[in-house]
Amino acid sequence: MLTDYERDSAGKTLLGWVAMLNFKGKQIVIRDWELKDAEDYIFWRQPGRAWQKFDGPYYSRMSKDKIIKLVDTLCTKVKTNTLEIPRNDLAVADLVTDKLLGRVSWYWESKETNWLCAGIAIFSPEYWGNGRGFEALGLWTDYLFKAMPQIERVDLRTWSGNFGMMRLAEKLRYTKEACFRKARIVDGQYYDSIGYGVLREEWNQWHPKGFQKDIFK
Repeated sequence: MLTDYERDSAGKTLLGWVAMLNFKGKQIVIRDWELKDAEDYIFWRQPGRAWQKFDGPYYSRMSKDKIIKLVDTLCTKVKTNTLEIPRNDLAVADLVTDKLLGRVSWYWESKETNWLCAGIAIFSPEYWGNGRGFEALGLWTDYLFKAMPQIERVDLRTWSGNFGMMRLAEKLRYTKEACFRKARIVDGQYYDSIGYGVLREEWNQWHPKGFQKDIFK
């Protein structure tokens, strides 16, 4: 029987349906989006939420109309079973209640050289600093390496005012590889742009049976 990773890497199941993804930690699950997430996702993506003070605060935010359009498009993909392979992002949900807590994602830094950056946002401050982000980003890193055999590294970009993200990257043993001094402006003050990275060979050495197995050791 194919694992979720193998189904996703292969593209579709034998029946032609995209396999639904669901990877569990002790506190959270990273999973495919569901229609029930729509209202909460629209709420948390609105400008002015606390998580946005740390997640790229130097970038402009989507308008409410664009957020609704984004979520409508996502719901259509869920209804028609046309989610991307590999996934562009997954929902982070509470393991017990399945309540939407955040999102993990990735984008190409350089598609030409198979170089990508991962991202994570835990929306409510109530769930910061208690290991949920560690589980979510670890499971997501594991997924990216297994679902995308062509990549040799996963990057993480942040800024020197985001202490939580820097601690998270270092806890997962990402290496601090770049520091561009005074490259970001937040509230009129200059901060450094920070780059972390982990190589496939490092990740496989640390988690030979997968990150999920190590969570439950």
